[in-house]
Amino acid sequence: MKKVKILVFGILTTLFVLSFGIVNADYQSPIVNVVKAAAPAVVKIDVVVQTEVYIDPFIREFYKQFFGDIPRQFEESDSVGSGFIISKEGYIVTNYHVVEGAKKITVTLLNGDTYDAQYIGGDEELDIAVIKISPKKDLPVIELGDSDKLQIGEWAIAIGNPLGFQHAVTVGVISAVGRKIPKPDGSGYYTNLIQTDAAINPGNSGGPLLNIYGQVIGINTAIINPSQAMNIGFAIPINTAKRFINQIIATGKVEKAYLGVYVQTVTESLAKSLGLKVNKGVYVAQVEKGSPAEKAGIKEGDVITKLNGNYVEFAEELTSLVRNYTPGTKVKVTLNRAGKEITVEVTLGTFPTQTTASSAAKEFLNLKVSNITADDRNKYKVPAGVEGVIVKESQNSYIKVGSVIWRISVNGYSYDIKDINSWNKVVENIKKGDYIGIFYYYNGVRSVFSLRY
Repeated sequence: MKKVKILVFGILTTLFVLSFGIVNADYQSPIVNVVKAAAPAVVKIDVVVQTEVYIDPFIREFYKQFFGDIPRQFEESDSVGSGFIISKEGYIVTNYHVVEGAKKITVTLLNGDTYDAQYIGGDEELDIAVIKISPKKDLPVIELGDSDKLQIGEWAIAIGNPLGFQHAVTVGVISAVGRKIPKPDGSGYYTNLIQTDAAINPGNSGGPLLNIYGQVIGINTAIINPSQAMNIGFAIPINTAKRFINQIIATGKVEKAYLGVYVQTVTESLAKSLGLKVNKGVYVAQVEKGSPAEKAGIKEGDVITKLNGNYVEFAEELTSLVRNYTPGTKVKVTLNRAGKEITVEVTLGTFPTQTTASSAAKEFLNLKVSNITADDRNKYKVPAGVEGVIVKESQNSYIKVGSVIWRISVNGYSYDIKDINSWNKVVENIKKGDYIGIFYYYNGVRSVFSLRY
């Protein structure tokens, strides 16, 4: 009797388990189809970066007196990121920081095929880059979606190479849109980002964030708390990238828009001292003559609170938002004028690039400089009273990009630097053996860098 009970119990248990085992037996998650369609176009990017070892000028000069010039020294480092193929010709989109300064770029496809890749171009501020491989056969291509139509709560699927694990898939939802986060170097903000709770880890950078239709809606670019497996991830909206991809392919660089205003962040003390009617936004201290802002009717004393629906709270944030667009784009700027809210339409102009100024400026001490623009003052927090030339490229660990050089001393004689012309007059007359002092302003501090040339 006992054996019969055990047998009956075993049969019932088996039937119980089997009854649950067939629930949703034919179900397949739609995410499986997304991965099948998109994953072949997602690539692993291995990068070798070669950087020159910095040697202090004083040590170099001391060494030179006894042994001659110190040979240039380099060191190499490896990193890994992700990207996705957008054309059968082999163009691949990724993050700028993934391929920045790359000596060698290797692309690996899902099927194991590897290619040497060529860097086409990109932009550090936007963190977008394009590389290219020469395909041996037809390449899988991923479809680009429309990030302007995103809704909070819809599916978000990330494919990439987190921590070097190739083609890992994570799933979450769109947590928010229009997010801003500060840049690691404190130079401004990444703006208008997509936030997702799909796990994004180092190595995911440059990979696609997909919707449930298998379309790219964003480029995974930044993470919060990277030491944790679960984190808040951010992606560049694909519509931002689409504005610049063709430019990068055609010219290797991007042409950014500009507004043409000097602004500063509205603080409690500023609002009270100027009698402003709002306590958040950016105060227009000056409008450049002939600028898009002036043509649209923006005036000194206005407080800009929104750009194309995105709230603006910091001066650097406005600059970053404007540079997400190309020249000729029409945007709506919401501002407060003496307590009245006004919305104006602005046709953004061409960002004043430094090509002409930089080519006219003499390069000195591995520094490339240009005249200061309104956007430079906003981006690098240069007060209106600080004049000189601004450093655009630097291989000097003391004088950083964004520094304003306002005086140069040569053998005890000081020369004020007000623009490119005065810079050229001084540096072109500096001779071997001269004692040099470079007076510069950076991040609220005035400093001097001295050496024997």
